[in-house]
Amino acid sequence: MKKLIADDPETRSPDVRAENLAALRALFPEVITEGPDGVAVNLDVLKQLVGDRTVTDAEEKYGLNWHGKRRARQLALTPSTGTLRPCPDESVDWDTTQNLMIEGDNLEVLKLLQKSYAGKVKLIYIDPPYNTGKDFVYPDDFRDNIRNYLQLTGQTGEGGRKLSSNTEASGRFHTDWLNMLYPRLRLARNLLRKDGVMFVSIADHEVHNLRSILDEVFGPENFVATVIWHKMDGPKNTAIHFSEDHDYVLVYCKEAETWRPNGLERTDAMVARYKNPDNDPRGVWLLSDLAARNFYAQGRYPITTKTGKVISGPPAGSYWRVSKAKFEEMDKDNRIWWGDSGDNRPGIKRFLSEVRQGVVPQTYWSWKDVGSTRNAKQELSQLMGAAAGDDLFITPKPTKLIERMIRIGTDAADNDIILDFFAGSGTTGHAAATINASDNGNRRCILVQLPEPTGDHSSQTIADLTKERLRRAGTKIRDDNPLFAGDLGFRVFKLASSNIRAWEPDRNKLPDSLFDSVDHLKPDRTEQDILFELLLKLGLDLCVPIETKQVPGSASQAHVIHSIGGGSLLVCLSPAIPQADVEPLALGLVAWHQSLQPAGETTVVFRDSAFADDVAKTNLTAILQQHGLKTVRSL
Repeated sequence: MKKLIADDPETRSPDVRAENLAALRALFPEVITEGPDGVAVNLDVLKQLVGDRTVTDAEEKYGLNWHGKRRARQLALTPSTGTLRPCPDESVDWDTTQNLMIEGDNLEVLKLLQKSYAGKVKLIYIDPPYNTGKDFVYPDDFRDNIRNYLQLTGQTGEGGRKLSSNTEASGRFHTDWLNMLYPRLRLARNLLRKDGVMFVSIADHEVHNLRSILDEVFGPENFVATVIWHKMDGPKNTAIHFSEDHDYVLVYCKEAETWRPNGLERTDAMVARYKNPDNDPRGVWLLSDLAARNFYAQGRYPITTKTGKVISGPPAGSYWRVSKAKFEEMDKDNRIWWGDSGDNRPGIKRFLSEVRQGVVPQTYWSWKDVGSTRNAKQELSQLMGAAAGDDLFITPKPTKLIERMIRIGTDAADNDIILDFFAGSGTTGHAAATINASDNGNRRCILVQLPEPTGDHSSQTIADLTKERLRRAGTKIRDDNPLFAGDLGFRVFKLASSNIRAWEPDRNKLPDSLFDSVDHLKPDRTEQDILFELLLKLGLDLCVPIETKQVPGSASQAHVIHSIGGGSLLVCLSPAIPQADVEPLALGLVAWHQSLQPAGETTVVFRDSAFADDVAKTNLTAILQQHGLKTVRSL
C-alpha cells in the first residue's frame, strides 16, 4: 500500500494551468515559449494556427524569427488543391507492393498525405538542401502552388520557369531556406506516430537555424541528440581553411516519453573485449568500475581485499555503485573481480550473456561503421553507372548510414512506415529494402522527389533516376537474397491538379462554361485517377486493396463498381446511369457489400453527371439507405 505524504501530487487539487499547458503543447508545441516569468504562450502564433487574420508580424519573444515566417506557417495550413495520379507502367509490382514513390513538390505531397498517413509514420529521414548556394531549387511563390509546380517542371504550355540557385548575394540567403523548410517540417511532424522519430542530415551552414526551427516544431523537450557523422575517409586537401570531415544528423521524436531507440548489434570488436580469465561457467565478462561519480545513495564504506588490505573507500568525489550488503552478496556469487593477485581494487563482472541485447546508440558515427561520402558515390556509380555522375549527386549518403537510422527507429515485423520527402537518388528506399532482406522485415517506404531537371540537356529528371535506382536495387537485392520473398516493388504517383474541375467561368463564353461544368470531372482523367483522389480525400492508404466487378445494365453496357479497403468504399463512375439501371445497380452494390461484410461504415460514391435527373439519383440513394448504406456521395 502506497503511503501519501504532504507533497505527494495525489494529495493536492489538480494543477489546471499545468494541464492546460501540457494539452496546448501536445497540439501546438511551437506556441510554448519563454517569458519573463517562465513558460509562456505565444498568442500571435496561436492565432495564426487557428486562422485569425488579426495577428501582426511582430513577434518579440524568444525564438528564431525571419521575414516570411508568418506566411511559411500559414502555408502549412493551406489545403492543397492537387491530387496524386497513379502510374502503374512506371511502377514495380503495382498490385502487391506497399511502397510509394511520389513525384512532386514535397510541400503539396505532404499536405495530400495528411488524411491517409497522419500519425502512422514510424521514422522520417530527410537530407534537405544544405543551402550552400548551389543546391536550392524550391521557389517561394506559392499563390497557386500546383500551377507554380507545373510551370517549374515544364508540364504547362508556358515552358517552365528557370530554376535558380540561392546565392549568398541574394540578401535572403537564410530566409529563403527557412521559408522553404519550415512548413514542410510542420507537416512532417503531423505524420509521425507518437513513438515516431525524425532524423535530419545537415552541415555547419544551417545546423544552428535547423535546431531552432526543429525545437519550435517538435518542442525542445523532444530533442534527442545531435549525431556527428564522420563522413570523410581522408582530409580534403583542397580546403581553404579546414577540411570539413563531418556532417550532423539531428534527431527529434514525436514524444520523448514514448519513443525509445532500438539497441544496435554488437560488433566483433565489442564482443572481443569480453574475456573469462577465471573460467567462470557463466561465460565471458567485462570488468565494470565499482565506483561512480554520480551519487546513488549507496555511500562510502571500507572494503577488505582477499589479501587483507583495507581500501577505505572509493576515490575522492565518487561513491560505490552498490550497498555494502549488495556488495557482499555479489562477492559470494563470484561477481566481484579482485585481480589475479586478489589485492586489486574490486570491480564488477558484467557477463555478456546477461547484458541487454542491443548496444545503446552513440552520437559519434564513424565512416568505418556507416560509410563515407566516397563510399556512397562508389555505391551509386556501381549500381547506376554513368546515369548518376559526380556532378549530379555531389553529396549522396551511403546506405549503411540510413540503415543505422532504420535499425534504431523501426522494427522488422511491425509494418513500420519510413518517409523521406527529399528522396534524391533513393538511398532511403534502397536502405529499407536491404534491411528487410537481411532480417526478413516488412517495413514500408514512402519517397517523395521533385522531378527537377538533371541539367544534362535530356528529358530525364532526378525523380526518374530515383525510380531507376529503386528498380536496380530491388533486382540486385533479389539476386543476392534468393530466399527473400518480401516486397521490393513500389507504386509511382505523380502530383497533378485535382481530377475535379474547378469553377472557372469564361465571361465571354458563359453558356459554354455552364455546359462544361455539368460534368465536374476532367475529361482527360481515368477512373483510376479519380479512385486514388478519393482515397486521399477519405483518408485511406494508397496501397489499400482495390477489387473490381461488373453489374449488368439495362443495355449491353455493364456498370463497373470498385470495392476499396474490403468494402469500406464502394465506387461506381459510370458516365451514364439510366433510370432503368438504378434498381439493379443499387441491388448489385448491396449484395456485394453484404458479401464483403466490412467492419466499419461504408461510403458509396457515384459520378454526379451520370444521372439523367434528380429523381434517378434520389431513387438510387433511397434503395441503398434502405439496406444500410447510409453514406452516399457524388462527384
